[in-house]
Amino acid sequence: MEKSNEGVLQEEGKVKGWIVGISVAIPIAVAVLLFMPAKITALGDWVYFLPHLNAVINSAASLALILALVFVKNKKYALHGATMTVAFVLGAIFLVSYVIYHSAAESTSFGGEGIIRPIYYFLLITHIIFAAVALFPILFAYYYGYTDQRAKHRKVVKFAYPIWLYVSVTGVIVYLMIAPYYTH
Repeated sequence: MEKSNEGVLQEEGKVKGWIVGISVAIPIAVAVLLFMPAKITALGDWVYFLPHLNAVINSAASLALILALVFVKNKKYALHGATMTVAFVLGAIFLVSYVIYHSAAESTSFGGEGIIRPIYYFLLITHIIFAAVALFPILFAYYYGYTDQRAKHRKVVKFAYPIWLYVSVTGVIVYLMIAPYYTH
């Protein structure tokens, strides 16, 4: 039995509500974790491995995003969808790992000096700003792709893809720049 057009619109309205809610809640939760006065020390020292894991996850996500672009340009839509799903899942795993790390560990200060310092902070600040807004267009792009709404998907991807790729790549670069200053 087919759903009525009204039923489909109601369902899509609910999904959009969830996307907006998630897109607002996650950056707020991350900000709270970063600035909370007391960290959750009960998690132990194993969390200090997570920034290294996060860099690997971001590297793999960047590769998946680039492959997905190659696949869609070559009209290999099934492979495009598969690699975007890989990037999406990697992003979710990264987010969980990031939240765990920042709920248990103090932020590391960058110790570089000279010209590298403003470069680092430019990359870090733009990375944070784009990461905070990236989830909204990424979730819409993924939803429209998953539901085969190609016109809407293409429209959102024009914004979502470059932001996502920038956040993913700069995440790795920022990690490489700050890694020498980790104390654990």
